[in-house]
Amino acid sequence: MKTLSVLLLTLMLTAVLTGQQKKAGDDALGTHPYDAFEKPKACGTACHKDFYQQWQQAMMSQAYTHHWDEIEYFKLAVPHAEKDPKVAGVKAGCNGCHAPLSFMAGDVPPPKPEANSRANESVSCDVCHTITGFAGDTPFNFNYISEPGKIKYGRRDGVVSPVHETRKLDFISNPDFCGTCHNEKSPYGVWVKSTHLEWRDGPYAKEGVRCHDCHMTKAEGQIVSLKPKVPDAMQHLFHGAHDPGKVRGTIEVRIHPDGREVEPGDKVRFTVALFNQKTGHKFPTGSAEERMVWLHVEARDAKGTVYHLPVDKKGFTGEEYTIAANTLAYQDMGIPLNIPDFKGIQRDGVPVGDRIFRLPYLDPQGRMTIMQWNTASQAVDYRIGPRETKLETFTWSVPGTCAPGPLTVKATLNFQKLPTPVTEFLGVPMEEAEIIEVNTHSTSVTILP
Repeated sequence: MKTLSVLLLTLMLTAVLTGQQKKAGDDALGTHPYDAFEKPKACGTACHKDFYQQWQQAMMSQAYTHHWDEIEYFKLAVPHAEKDPKVAGVKAGCNGCHAPLSFMAGDVPPPKPEANSRANESVSCDVCHTITGFAGDTPFNFNYISEPGKIKYGRRDGVVSPVHETRKLDFISNPDFCGTCHNEKSPYGVWVKSTHLEWRDGPYAKEGVRCHDCHMTKAEGQIVSLKPKVPDAMQHLFHGAHDPGKVRGTIEVRIHPDGREVEPGDKVRFTVALFNQKTGHKFPTGSAEERMVWLHVEARDAKGTVYHLPVDKKGFTGEEYTIAANTLAYQDMGIPLNIPDFKGIQRDGVPVGDRIFRLPYLDPQGRMTIMQWNTASQAVDYRIGPRETKLETFTWSVPGTCAPGPLTVKATLNFQKLPTPVTEFLGVPMEEAEIIEVNTHSTSVTILP
């Protein structure tokens, strides 16, 4: 009996010690000092020159310093966290993925980017290459396990470095690695980022196509500058929503009419097919509360007169959020901005009647919010899934003023990282509201005299 008690005590102590050494998520706050991690420049100067240059151009190196992220964190998240106990955790938690060195150092909030502190390293080389796994059953909310030190983990054996040990780790090639930051629940338990989960439940996961295969493509290159090239070096590009080249062509667009000859006063219906041919997750994904994807259809007659065609309603629950309207939203921004009874700002900023592909996030009062941490529920998920085709129709009564002759009808799918009204209201550089043409297609009919 005594032997059994000693054994149980030993197991308990081992579990406690292991938990102390391998804390994850909120428990990892303040567990590792800044100097436990190597600076990215050291990696780039010594051996990994190409990877370092790629990383510098990627959003991984700007996760903390990017203009919108800075404004969102310091202007909205921090003051909101200091006023509402329900969302208090975001003051530290945002940094678990955007400034992980600062989070693990307990430096909350970190100095602003202008101070040029180590928070500016954002998601650095040493952060990813010293993660060994994640805690729990599902990767989300920065529940990665960080073990900084002389051992750096990668996807292959036999890589020799003059400055550190190397070790192969299968986890670094597993999409679950990505999920630790690309899945997120709000303080209300709502999935506000689910890119990894969307991939996991989609067709590409079943075929073995991983996040890495699209966002860290393989090519001939050098892993370290002291070694010859290998045929399958993983490029550290991490291109996604902030890369126009990645966004363009994501969705295939085709439009056709239900007849080729019409007279003024007739009705003609145009059908637009949108096929997600490129993403392993939904489009848009990630911070879906702020992404704008909308379909705009217009007709031009023989005299050059342009007509805007609003989308036909389908009648599903929550559709009002998916048709551009002259309405206000984002009233909960008044809390961190100290604006009592804030009426909100324009919700969409795109032509009224256009179809919007979005997942609306709703605050505790049921109003649409741009602050994902304040998401208590969500409305309809009207995004385009991987390999999904959505059909949209536009029924148009040809006006009597329409000139006889050829009528060209053009469908254009547009993308914005942030709605124009939000960009203007919060003083975000307008490049964040740049409109990127995802795809376009035209058809024609003849207007009879």
